[in-house]
Amino acid sequence: MAGERGWWMAGTLVPVPGGNGVWLGHDGSDDATPRRPGHKDNMACARRRFQTIDTASPLVPSCPAARTGGTATVAAASCPHRPIRPPVLHMQWQLARPYQSNGPYLLTPRSNGGRARLPPRHHRVLPRSPSSPRSKAFLLSTEPHTILSPPRSRSTATAPPLSSEAKGFASDASVAGDDETGAVKMLTKFETKSNRVKGLSFHPRRPWILASLHSGVIQMWDYRMGTLLDRFDEHDGPVRGVHFHATQPLFVSGGDDYKIKVWNYKTHRCLFTLHGHLDYIRTVHFHHEYPWIVSASDDQTIRIWNWQSRTCVAVLTGHNHYVMCASFHPKEDLVVSASLDQTVRVWDIGALRKKTVSPADDILRLTQMNTDLFGGVDAVVKYVLEGHDRGVNWASFHPTLPLIVSGADDRQVKLWRMNDTKAWEVDTLRGHMNNVSCVMFHAKQDIIVSNSEDKSIRIWDATKRTSIQTFRREHDRFWILAAHPEMNILAAGHDSGMIVFKLERERPAFSVSGDTVFYVKDRFLRFFEYATQKEVQLAPIRRPGSVSLNQSPRTLSYSPTENAVLICSDVDGGSYELYIAPKDSAGRADYLQDAKKGAGGSAVFVARNRFAVLEKSSNQVLVKNLKNEIVKKSPLPIATDAIYYSGTGNLLCKAEDRVTIFDLQQRLILGELQAPAVKYVVWSSDMESVALLSKHAVVIASKKLVHRCTLHETIRVKSGAWDENGVFIYTTLNHIKYCLPNGDSGIIKTLDVPIYITRVIGNNIFCLDRDGKNKLITVDASEYIFKLALLRKRYDHVMSMIKNSQLCGQAVISYLQQKGFPEVALHFVKDEKTRFNLALESGNIQIAVASAKEIDDKDHWYRLGIEALRQGNVGIVEYAYQRTKNFDRLAFLYLITGYMDKVGFMCKIAGQNNNLMGQFHNALYLGDAKKRVEILENAGQLPLAYTAAATHGLTEIADRLAAELGENVPSLPEGKSRSLLIPPAPLTASGDWPLLRVMHGIFEGGLDATGKADLEEDDEAAGADWGDEDLDMVDASEVMANGGDGFDAEEGDANEEDGEEGGWDLEDLELPEAETPKNAGNARSAAFVAPPPGMPVSLIWTQKSSLAGEHVAAGNFDTAMRLLSRQLGIKNFAPLKPLFLDLHMGSHSYLCALATAPIIPVAVEKGWSESASPNVRGPPALVFTFSQMEDRLKAAYKATTEGKFPEALRQFLNILHTIPLIVVDSRREVDEVKELIEIVKEYILGLRMELKRKELKDDVNRQQELAAYFTNCKLQRVHMRLVLASAMALCYKQKNFATAEHFARMLLENSPNEAQAKRARQVQQQCNGKKDSCELNYDYRNPFVVCGATYVPIYRGQKDVSCPYCGSRFVPSVEGQLCTICELAVVGADASGLLCSPTQLR
Repeated sequence: MAGERGWWMAGTLVPVPGGNGVWLGHDGSDDATPRRPGHKDNMACARRRFQTIDTASPLVPSCPAARTGGTATVAAASCPHRPIRPPVLHMQWQLARPYQSNGPYLLTPRSNGGRARLPPRHHRVLPRSPSSPRSKAFLLSTEPHTILSPPRSRSTATAPPLSSEAKGFASDASVAGDDETGAVKMLTKFETKSNRVKGLSFHPRRPWILASLHSGVIQMWDYRMGTLLDRFDEHDGPVRGVHFHATQPLFVSGGDDYKIKVWNYKTHRCLFTLHGHLDYIRTVHFHHEYPWIVSASDDQTIRIWNWQSRTCVAVLTGHNHYVMCASFHPKEDLVVSASLDQTVRVWDIGALRKKTVSPADDILRLTQMNTDLFGGVDAVVKYVLEGHDRGVNWASFHPTLPLIVSGADDRQVKLWRMNDTKAWEVDTLRGHMNNVSCVMFHAKQDIIVSNSEDKSIRIWDATKRTSIQTFRREHDRFWILAAHPEMNILAAGHDSGMIVFKLERERPAFSVSGDTVFYVKDRFLRFFEYATQKEVQLAPIRRPGSVSLNQSPRTLSYSPTENAVLICSDVDGGSYELYIAPKDSAGRADYLQDAKKGAGGSAVFVARNRFAVLEKSSNQVLVKNLKNEIVKKSPLPIATDAIYYSGTGNLLCKAEDRVTIFDLQQRLILGELQAPAVKYVVWSSDMESVALLSKHAVVIASKKLVHRCTLHETIRVKSGAWDENGVFIYTTLNHIKYCLPNGDSGIIKTLDVPIYITRVIGNNIFCLDRDGKNKLITVDASEYIFKLALLRKRYDHVMSMIKNSQLCGQAVISYLQQKGFPEVALHFVKDEKTRFNLALESGNIQIAVASAKEIDDKDHWYRLGIEALRQGNVGIVEYAYQRTKNFDRLAFLYLITGYMDKVGFMCKIAGQNNNLMGQFHNALYLGDAKKRVEILENAGQLPLAYTAAATHGLTEIADRLAAELGENVPSLPEGKSRSLLIPPAPLTASGDWPLLRVMHGIFEGGLDATGKADLEEDDEAAGADWGDEDLDMVDASEVMANGGDGFDAEEGDANEEDGEEGGWDLEDLELPEAETPKNAGNARSAAFVAPPPGMPVSLIWTQKSSLAGEHVAAGNFDTAMRLLSRQLGIKNFAPLKPLFLDLHMGSHSYLCALATAPIIPVAVEKGWSESASPNVRGPPALVFTFSQMEDRLKAAYKATTEGKFPEALRQFLNILHTIPLIVVDSRREVDEVKELIEIVKEYILGLRMELKRKELKDDVNRQQELAAYFTNCKLQRVHMRLVLASAMALCYKQKNFATAEHFARMLLENSPNEAQAKRARQVQQQCNGKKDSCELNYDYRNPFVVCGATYVPIYRGQKDVSCPYCGSRFVPSVEGQLCTICELAVVGADASGLLCSPTQLR
C-alpha cells in the first residue's frame, strides 16, 4: 500500500505524556509555510483523513520508530480502504494552555508568518496528564510522502525551501546566465531594517512612504533623506494594510486587532477607529474622489466606510474564504478583491456612488440601512474570475486599461481583461517558485511587478507577457509591493524591512557642446539650442535586441568637428554605437545603417576623429577612428571602471577610490586624486577646473587634479555645471546649490522633482528633467556672486551689490561675520541688538553706543564698557559706567586714568549714599590719611581710627580719640617702620589710550548713499563738545550741585538734609569740565581701530558638534545640557555637575606666562601632533573614555561578588552618569556603549531591590517577592547563581516550596559549583510536588519586567512607560517623574536617542 499515493503518509509520531499516551501522526512537509485551503471542503476532508492514533493500535507496533518519536509510515485510520485525494492543506497547530489545571489540552490552529488561521470551530481537544508541559506545537498535514519540517513560531518563521522541481528550475536559470539569475543590481534608493513589513503606501506628492510592521508599529519615512519622520503604534498586533489619502493629511491602517484607524499625520494622532470586521483586516484603501475606505478581512467580507460620517456604508459578501485584498478602481466605480476561495471578484459600486451624490429621503435611508445589514444592491458582483488553483493573494487594476492582474498560492500570475459585459483570462505568467504575495502594474510603463515568498521580485513585460528581470534576496521573503502613482519608483516589504527601488535609470544621456546640448529622448537623438531654445530631432536610435531593463543610453559623447555622436549603454554587458550625422540630416533616418557599434565599458572622444573605448577585461584603452578601426592600444595605469574626456589626447580614468589623468600619447599620469566612487565628471569651459560628483560628495580640483575643496551632502548629488564666473552649480534630489572655489556653499532653490543641469548662463539654468524635456529655470544668483566678489576681494562689486540688490537674511549676516566683515554685515541689519553685537565685533564703538541707547539695558551697557575699555576709549567707558551706576568701577577708572579730582568727587558721592566701604576705598586711592581716619570714626571704628591717626602722625586727632577710648586704647607694634600708602601714578593721565594705527577699511564711509553725509557729521562732531550733549554724560559739577550721586535725582533730594548737616559745602566747589568725550571723537576721526581677535578653539569645538561631551569640554555647559535634554530626556543635572567640571578642566592646560599676568588656558586637542596644520583644529581630548568604563564595570562586578552592594551600586551609577559624556570613534563602539547601558541598568535595578529587601524586617512576603524579582534581572552567571541561591533559601525557609523548587531548577541550569548544586538538589527533593504556603505576586511562567520605581512585575501585554536614557520600564503612573534607576532622565519623555560618536552624524 505504501506505493499508492494517499494510502500511506510519512510523518512523525509525537507522544503525548500520560499512560500509553496518544500519538499524533503528522507529515513533515518540506514547505515550512502552512498552506491555505483551496476549497472550503478541504478542511472537513482533512479532519476525516487525519486522526490521533493510540499506541495500542495494531499499526504502531509495526513501526519501531514510533516508540522513540521517530519518523514512520502510518496508515490513515479513518479511510483504510480508499485513496485520499491530493491534499491542499498545511496547518500548524498550537497545543494551548489548558482550560483547567488538570483539564484537557486545546489543540488550536496557529498562524505562521501571517498565513492562514482557522476559526474556533476547527479547534481540537486532547486529554492531558498533570505532568504535561504547558505548551507544545504540532504540525498537522495531509500532504503525502513528504519529509518532516519541525514547527516554528510566528516570530521565527523562515522562508520555505523550494521543492525539488523548483530547485532544478532555479539551477537551470542560474547556469543559463540569463537575466533570470537576478545578477543585474537593483537600483535601490532607500532601505530599512525592521520587523516584517506587511503594508506599504507612497505619499502622492511628498517623498514619504508608510510601512506597517508585523510588530504593530507604523513607520513614516522620508525615502529621499533616509530619515524616520514618525511612528504610530496604537494597534494591538500586526498591521497588514496602510494607505495615504490623495489630498488630505490622512492615512488609514488596518490590523489583526480587527480595527481600522484613520490618522492625521500632521497632528501625529489617531482621529478615530472604525469597528465592524470580525477578523484580521488584510488591506485598506482610500477612494481617490469620495470619502470612502474599502477594507478586506478574514471574516470573508469587504466593507466600504465613509470616513467623514465614520460609518459603514456597504458590506460586500460573496467570498467564502479570507479576503486577502480589495481596492478601488482609479477611475471607474469598481472594486477588485482577491480571496483564498481561489477567485478574483470585480464589484460594481455605481449604485453606492449615486446614493452618495443624490441621497434619498429619511424613509429610503432607513430602508437602505436594512438592506446594508442583510445584503443590498449598493455593490454587486460584476465578474467572478476563476482560474487559479489555489488561494489568490492579490489582485489589482491597471491604471488606465481594462486589465486586472492577480497572484496566488499556485505560484502563478494571471492577466485578465474585462469589458462592459464580461471578463476573461488573457495569459498566465509562470516563474515564481512559491506563493505569489503581491502583484501590480507599473504606473508609467507596460510592466507587471510581482513578488513572492520565494524571496524574489519579478518584472514582466505586460505586452509580450514574458519575464524581463528577477531580483532576489538571500534570506527574506517578500510580502507586499507599492508603486508610486506619479513617479518611476517602487517599494517592496520583506521579512526584515523594506526597500524603495527603481527599475530603470531615469537620467537622460546628454553632452554639451558650445551653445548646443545633444541628448537622447524617446529613442531619438535630439539637440537643443540654448540661444533659440529650439529642439531638433536628429536621428532614431537602434532598439536593443534583448528585452531587459536598464538598456537605455547611459552616456553620450559628441565631436563637433565631425558631427559624430558616441552613445554607450548596458546592452550586451556594455556596448557603444557611433553615429555620424550629415549636417542637413535632421529628422531623417536614411543614414541609420551607418551606425557602427562595438563592445566596451565606456567610450569617449579624445580627439577630432578619434575615440577611446575601455576594455575592462584587459584593463586597456582601444583608440579607434571613425571607421570603427583600432588605431592604437594603450594599457591603463590603474584598474579602471570608466573613462572620461580630460582634454585632447587625455583620459580621466576612474578607479574605485581615486581618479587619474592619463596622457594617451606619452603614456604618463598627469595627475592623481583620492576621491570616493566618482559617478560623473564636469569640466569648466576653460578646462581649468573639474568637478567630480559621487553619490554624496562633490570634489573640486584643478586641471592637474590638485584638490581644492570637498562638499559632503546627506542626500544624493544628481548633476552639475560651471557658470561663467567659475562657480559650480549642482543639484541634489531636492535642491539647486552652489559651490565657491574656496568650498563655501549654499542653497539657490528648492526643487519639487530632480533635474539634470546642462548649462548655466547668468541667472538662467538650463536643465533636462527625467522625461528628457528641456527646462529653463531662472534663479537669483546675487548671493553667490556677492560671496564670490568678497572672496576675490573685488570690493567695488561688493559695494555696488550692497547698494543695489536686496541681499538680506541671517545666512548673509553670519557669512560676513565668519569671513571677517562684520562692518559690512552692519549694513543689512535693522534689529538693534544684532547691530550692537556686530558693532562690538567690528570695533565700531559709535554704532554700539547708538544701539545701546536704543536698547537701554544694563547688560548691553556693561558689554559696551568692556569693549570701550579694550579700545582705550575712556570717555565711552566713563559714560557706560555712569549709565549702569557702577561707582566702584568708575572710581577705579578715574584712578588709573589720572583723574584724581574725580576720584574725590566719587568719594563724596559714596558718602552721600552712605557707602562707607566705597568711601574708604576712594580715600585710599587719593592717599588721604585724614579722610580715612574721619571715615573710620564716623563708622564707629574708634580703635581703627586711632591706629590710623597715630600711624600717620595725626597727633591731635589721635589724642582726641585716645581720650574717648580711655583704657581701651590699642597698643601699636614697636620696631616697625611706618610708610605712607601713596596711590600709583597713572601711565597716561587724562586721555584715551594709544591704539594701533591701521589703514581705513575698504568699506569705510561707503556702505550706503548717505555715507558721505555721515562722515561730514563726524568731522563736525570731532570739533564740538559732543560727549555731554550726545551721550547725556553727567559731569561731576552737576553731580555735586544736585547734592547727590548725579545719576538719580530723587536720591539726591533725599540726601539733601544730610549734606547740609554734615557741613558739605557743595555749591562753592569749582569743578572742571569733562573733556573725555571730545577725545573720544578725536580718536574716531584719527582712524584708530583695535585688531580683531581670533576664534577660540573651544568655539571651534562646538560649532559643528552635537556631542554633549565636546560641548562640556569647551565650557559650554548650557548647550551641553540642552543637547542631553533633547537626546536623552535628562532633567536632573546635579549628579553631572562634578563630571562637567572634571571634563572641562581635563580638556585644557593652564600656563603661567608672567607673575603679574593672568593664567593662559590652552585647549588640549585629541591626536595633536607637531606636523598638524595650525589651521585645522581637532576635537577635544576627553578625560572620560570607554575603556575606563570597562575598568569601572569590572570593579563594580567585583564589589557585587563580594556582597558590597552599596559600593557596587555607587560604581554602577557612576558608569551610568559618565556614559552621556563619552565620545567613541566607531559604530561598533556605539553598540558596545548601548550594551553597557543595558548591563548597568539591570544591575542597578537588582541592587536597589536587594537593598530594599534588606531594609524590610517584618514583611516576609515582600522580601520573597523582591528576591524573586532580582532573579529576573539579566546578570553575569556568577551573580545569577548567588541571587538564585539566596532566593531559593529564602522561599524554602518560608515554606513556599513550589517557588523554591523553581529557583533550585534554575540554579542547576546555571552551572553551579559543587556545594551549590548539592544544596539545590536537596531543595528539589524536599519540595517535590509540594505547594506554596502563601501566594506571591510572582509568576515565572508569564514573561515580565520589573518596574524600577514600585518594584512590581509588569507582565507582557500590560502598558508601561520607559526611561528615554537607560530604558528602564515603569508602570504608567510613574510617567513624568525622575527615573529612579539612572536618576537623570524623566520617565516617558521624548528623546532622539544617545549620540556619542561622530559616525552617527554622517
